Amino acid sequence: MYVERDLEKKIKKYLSAPEIISVVGARQAGKTTLLKHLQAGIRDSSFLTFEDIEIRELFDLDIKSFIELYIKPARVIFLDEFQYSKKGGQGLKFIYDTVPGRKLIISGSSSLDLTIKAVKHLTGRILSFTLYPFSFREVLRSKDKRLSKLFESTLEGGPIEPPLLERLQKHYREFVIYGGYPRVATAQSDEEKKEILRNIFQIYLLRDVRDILGLVDDYKMLSLVKALALQAGQAISYDELANLTQQNTPAVKRQMNFLEKTYIASFLRPYFRNRRTELVKNPKVYFLDTGLRNAIIRDFKPVSERQDKGALYENSVFSELLKKDRLVKYWRTKSKAEVDFVIDDQIPLEVKSSLSKPLVGKSLHSFIAKYQPGHAFILNESLFESLRTRKSMIHWRYHFSGLNLEFDYKKMRSR
Repeated sequence: MYVERDLEKKIKKYLSAPEIISVVGARQAGKTTLLKHLQAGIRDSSFLTFEDIEIRELFDLDIKSFIELYIKPARVIFLDEFQYSKKGGQGLKFIYDTVPGRKLIISGSSSLDLTIKAVKHLTGRILSFTLYPFSFREVLRSKDKRLSKLFESTLEGGPIEPPLLERLQKHYREFVIYGGYPRVATAQSDEEKKEILRNIFQIYLLRDVRDILGLVDDYKMLSLVKALALQAGQAISYDELANLTQQNTPAVKRQMNFLEKTYIASFLRPYFRNRRTELVKNPKVYFLDTGLRNAIIRDFKPVSERQDKGALYENSVFSELLKKDRLVKYWRTKSKAEVDFVIDDQIPLEVKSSLSKPLVGKSLHSFIAKYQPGHAFILNESLFESLRTRKSMIHWRYHFSGLNLEFDYKKMRSR
């Protein structure tokens, strides 16, 4: 069963544009499924996978024959698993420059500079899109289409009535534990979800470690991943991680770069305007999928039983913001005041597990006093309110509806 992806509409806008389209993202995020769905709706198209060694070697070693056999016969050509090509950028440039009237759509399971070798050859010739695991909205589509449509209709409204809110919260709590990998979201049991996540971590991550980093002894890398998973939502120290994993700091930074380029973890930079009083260096670590993070630390207990509940909700919110192409940073002063996220360099956002009444913490007060943002958000389980202060409008929103800030955001910009 195909689940409609939010990225699909964005890609379709550019199908008639001359540029090559690149769809990159984590392994098992659904890139092949998306490309096959797109191809099924396009006449005079073909689908190739570079997992096929013969096809890949023809592309790398005899590009002219590849063009005659696979490019000229079709108008739109899909090239899946393109990261396996050794001469990716060079070959694509040659096709683009020598065979007019063809549309190339490629996919790869890592970011652009890993997927397309010699990317410098493709300047001005390529548009890149990132496909992440399912967002909460997409998970709902995969589970209950009627509930999904009802959820969509609530996003521009006010508070949700308790019966519907509890039903949505139940799905969201499950999403926080198991994440949004498509195969996980559509699994029939919790045990199946756990097994799939373990396999994604153990098989695909380790294969990328060997293929991309060339590490024979990958236990140090695994130690680093586990250490980062336990520190999700916290500012990290490179030197501490180096000591913990028994390697030098440059090796740690190189491996962290790998984790970011393969869509496993992300390292959030600080927002600052004053170097004397605000942190400017130490990044915070988050995982792009909370299910994968939980698989790494081997903890799938329900949210209500977790000591790391706050970090889980915070990580989930970060992941959803990233899927919406938000620019996300965090703010922390040297006197320890901290705001979880600063969105688009202007909107502070705090994540709380639960609140019984609309409270504003000292740190958010400090940020508002210093920067006077027009709006601030506090995401939580049950409160939906707005309050105007002298300096800002403060909004309490549900974890899941607050992630769809585009509605509030559009209203803000129009004021």
